[in-house]
Amino acid sequence: MATYGYARVSTDGQTLDAQCDALLAAGAQRLFQEKVSGAKADRKELARAIRILDQGDLLVVTRLDRLARSTRDLLNVLATIAEKGAGFRSLADPWADTTTPHGRLMLTVLGGLAEFERELIKSRTSEGRLRAAERGVHMGRPGKLSRHQREEARQALVNGGATQADLARRFNVSQATISRLAMTA
Repeated sequence: MATYGYARVSTDGQTLDAQCDALLAAGAQRLFQEKVSGAKADRKELARAIRILDQGDLLVVTRLDRLARSTRDLLNVLATIAEKGAGFRSLADPWADTTTPHGRLMLTVLGGLAEFERELIKSRTSEGRLRAAERGVHMGRPGKLSRHQREEARQALVNGGATQADLARRFNVSQATISRLAMTA
């Protein structure tokens, strides 16, 4: 069972020293450090730290905002750590400690609230889409071909005068676009 520390700052002008000192004082045997914005999904050192976690290991950060950029991101990272059978602890947030029953409870409640929020957002989004469709709003990206071009391509397909590949080149679209037209011809 090993204890790993993860330290992150957002800009080159900031220093990792205080975080590293706190993590070492908390018993971290190995540190993973990076200077990258928390808004970036691709945090290579965090991914490396999580990748080496084994059953019973512990990942420690100084504060939750060093680990995740949002509640959803935090829950995803913690789920990945839990799948490895490892624990997590934030030094500045004692309630965020998956090695204690209270910490697991708090994170479970937080996870439940985040799931509830996701369901509300999904419901509101679906309702908004339905109302927009009722008003005749077109969803999705605009079509590549005009109505006239679609008719012309369909006629060429029906009359057998052109292959799908020929039509795709002629109208400067993918062959899949012409193939979808062929299904409606």
